[in-house]
Amino acid sequence: MNVSADGKANGKRAVITGGSSGIGLALARELASRGWAIALLARRADLVEQYAKELPQAVGIGCDVGDLGQVRDAVSRAREVLGGEFDLAVANAGISVPTWATDFKVEDAERIMRVNVLGMFYLFDATVAPMLARGSGHFAGIASIAGLRGLPSGSVYSASKAAMQNFLEASRVELAPRGVDVTVVNPGWVRTPIIDKYRGAIPFVMSAEKAARIIVNGIERRKRTVEFPLPISLTMRLVRMMPAALYDRALRPYARRKIDPGKVRR
Repeated sequence: MNVSADGKANGKRAVITGGSSGIGLALARELASRGWAIALLARRADLVEQYAKELPQAVGIGCDVGDLGQVRDAVSRAREVLGGEFDLAVANAGISVPTWATDFKVEDAERIMRVNVLGMFYLFDATVAPMLARGSGHFAGIASIAGLRGLPSGSVYSASKAAMQNFLEASRVELAPRGVDVTVVNPGWVRTPIIDKYRGAIPFVMSAEKAARIIVNGIERRKRTVEFPLPISLTMRLVRMMPAALYDRALRPYARRKIDPGKVRR
């Protein structure tokens, strides 16, 4: 039986992509502590199966989010195991590979867009129709503050997160009258494997566990946007308003950002 921190099961089910590490795994643990049954999806089947066994009621399924057939199959299997439709779907799976215009690799760009953007579309495809049919549900996408404006050395990552933000915002308007909520999540720096490749100090970095608490609190309050931490959020909102010439001068150092190539996950 799935029980929450106060000893009560809430009867709700959530499916999370990218559930084998970082924010995805932390979200699963946070939701499970609040009484949710969890479906963890990730490429590393051994890890999600192991982590699922540690939760009160959960299933872990190996799944490449960049493959529509695999996502549909995984969601269907998870639905059968957990005994019902999902109340919450979280498109969390994401990758970040440095992308420079001066040394552009289209293969890296395609992979980032496939995982970050198409992965979200495929989860949306597999989960939102049943929510619409019953007139309730919640879809959340883990985008990024990086999607608020294009960041040198992370151009494709920024583009993928901007695409997520725009799709989710538009979908929110359409789905709200049908009883389905949509939340755009824009984290700043979170201590996950994605940021291991950056050398030097990282400002306002927080743990995945703290990020998960903020995100789940926002989802439970049905917030349209969850964005944190406040200092980075305010900074990026101001940066959005910068004239292009000033922005180009201010961001030029980021085009020379130091990366540890041995820690780039592909």
